[in-house]
Amino acid sequence: MDQSESNIGRRRKAARQLPRANYQARRQEIVEAAVKVFNRLGFAGASLSAVAAELGVDRASLYYYFSSKEQLFDEIIRAVLIENDRLAQRIAATELSPGRKLRELVIAFMQSYADNYPLLYIYIREDLAHVSDARSQWSAEMRAINRSIEKSFVGIIEEGIANGSLRPIGSARSIAFAILGMLNWTHRWYRPTQGESSSEVGKVFAEIALAGLEKTY
Repeated sequence: MDQSESNIGRRRKAARQLPRANYQARRQEIVEAAVKVFNRLGFAGASLSAVAAELGVDRASLYYYFSSKEQLFDEIIRAVLIENDRLAQRIAATELSPGRKLRELVIAFMQSYADNYPLLYIYIREDLAHVSDARSQWSAEMRAINRSIEKSFVGIIEEGIANGSLRPIGSARSIAFAILGMLNWTHRWYRPTQGESSSEVGKVFAEIALAGLEKTY
């Protein structure tokens, strides 16, 4: 380890020893600036220097909190995806009917896109199959979380098909991926400050999905 790395390590340790509220508040400022930079420049074009410029600070001060743009991006994406996975599992585990679960899940995920805008849309544009070797573990972890989320969607649909409340118009997996694709495609047009609210969009999507799935008696 050279002297500069040693100095950065000591300063990063010192930053972590600040009052927790101050440390977390500063990290959050950096995250918010980074999201703007990632959205404007794309992941490949972004840099810690650009994030520092967005904040109006020296790049070296960011190293106290994040060692690279990859660590910054990966940490904030991981936190959001873990929460979405937990959300999906909570809804899937309720006693609601499968149709109601699916409605709640679609609306909740559309709300998450809005609450975390534009972070999740940036993530959707990131090609996980072509990340650097240093990020391969992160990529594998994200794919595992994605599969867990997909499993919740599939499980709800399978439950509805099994109890007869949802029509078996195709495999549960195909139906789940169609719904997820509809949600993910909003990255091309949805803006929280323009047009309908995320709740309204989510309800529309849920109705479109359930109109083709729910049995009418």
